[in-house]
Amino acid sequence: MAKVAQKKGAEKKEVKVSRILITQPRPETDKSPYFDLAKKYGLELDFHAFIRVEGLSGKEFRKQRVDITEFTAIIFTSRNAVDHFFRICEELKVKVSQDMKYFCITEAVALYLQKFILYRKRKVFFSADGSTGGLQDVISKHKGEKYLLPVSDNGKNDLANHLEKHNIKYADVTLYRMVSNDIAPVMKAEYDLMVFFSPNSVQALFDFDPSFKQNGTMIGAFGPTTSKAIEDFGMRLDIKAPMPNAPSMVSALELFLAAGKK
Repeated sequence: MAKVAQKKGAEKKEVKVSRILITQPRPETDKSPYFDLAKKYGLELDFHAFIRVEGLSGKEFRKQRVDITEFTAIIFTSRNAVDHFFRICEELKVKVSQDMKYFCITEAVALYLQKFILYRKRKVFFSADGSTGGLQDVISKHKGEKYLLPVSDNGKNDLANHLEKHNIKYADVTLYRMVSNDIAPVMKAEYDLMVFFSPNSVQALFDFDPSFKQNGTMIGAFGPTTSKAIEDFGMRLDIKAPMPNAPSMVSALELFLAAGKK
């Protein structure tokens, strides 16, 4: 069990962290760094995806009247976007040009492209620190491209604002939708810390319980839009990732828990 010192005004309060809810599916193998973290700090981890992804059909995609072959670059902000982009291309028999440039939010997403393309023979770029700002910096160096920006059905994406602000040619396209899962089973339990990875998962919490109160529960968020959603719902944000010294949620949790041991 880890004890974390929290500031409240000018005072510091010891907070025990023993049970954490990760609002994502349980890792497929026991080699996940989450389990290493749990062993090191004596944590009980529960995994439960608050949302699931459903891909749009080829028919639904066609209604958007987007011709993939007209674009010279594509922006991927998640593995979901990668999966559903290539799924749609296969379903509609669209051949992606070998000259297509790929701009990814993290190196992990960039490497995930290896499932679909000959990685070494393609032009792949990614944010150095895994942040939206870092990706914006990379994109700004390639203003002459015509970008395709895959989004989910809620269409929220900070990158779109950046592209518009800098007069960069782009079109967003919906490839998948987010659907809330049944979270009643885990909401019966009490957690010291809840970790969210998308604005949709935060929305799912309040769809289930509009009167949800954070009280003493700590909240972690991955990604700027997730952090904003948490703050928009009036909750206190205790752990934020990615950061320069914590590119992943696991590393952010490690720093947070380690600070509590000092």
